[in-house]
Amino acid sequence: MDLPRNRFKHAIAAGEQQIGVWNSLASSTVSEALAALGFDWVLVDTEHAVTEAYQVLPALQAIAGFPDTSAIVRAVSNDPAYIKRYLDMGAQTIMIPYVQTPEEAAAAVHALRYPPRGMRGMAGGVRAGRYGLVKDYMTRAEEELCLIVQVETISAMARLEEIAAVDGVDAVFIGPADLSGSMGHPGDQSHPEVIAAIEDAIARLKAVGTPSGILTLNEDFARRCMELGTTFTAIGVDLSSMMRDLGGLKSRLA
Repeated sequence: MDLPRNRFKHAIAAGEQQIGVWNSLASSTVSEALAALGFDWVLVDTEHAVTEAYQVLPALQAIAGFPDTSAIVRAVSNDPAYIKRYLDMGAQTIMIPYVQTPEEAAAAVHALRYPPRGMRGMAGGVRAGRYGLVKDYMTRAEEELCLIVQVETISAMARLEEIAAVDGVDAVFIGPADLSGSMGHPGDQSHPEVIAAIEDAIARLKAVGTPSGILTLNEDFARRCMELGTTFTAIGVDLSSMMRDLGGLKSRLA
């Protein structure tokens, strides 16, 4: 059996826009439903969600039923123990939050790679290698793994090009929420200074040839980001959509 191809990794490398959605509800049924909608990617969040590591596997299995939709797992932190578990479960694209320096980005790369280029622990019968059926998995896994690092503070923005240049970093995700707090405008992602910083980051990443991504619930700003150069753009969060739509329905019928 051949090594599974990472469709998302190859698409963003080719500059093909990938539209995604955030899966924050800890339910494989929700993961499956989001994939069924036809998004290019679904991000299973374990940072700002109650999703535990053991719940990531059924989410990945649910999304796998839709071959045109890729799964991304956002780790709770830049912790090699969690990264190793998600990789063994078959996650091919990992997002690491709150990366501040090139050294932290390099540490994430080190956690993704097998020795001698990294520190990922070796186990033969894992889902990632089709339970041992991909005979050359340990020597080739790196080819189809995709690492997204998340920059979300002023200090990280100051070193954006250095972080993007780290060997093994495939893409950079701009975190608008934490960035707004870092800039003194907590929660105000639409503040002109925050918008300017985001647009500047997209332009800088485009200039160095690194795919960039963002999450925004503002449709107009999503289009603006795509026009500026984001390659993977998330346009919704399951919980936010539920609260908005059901809250609106209740208000109209009350």
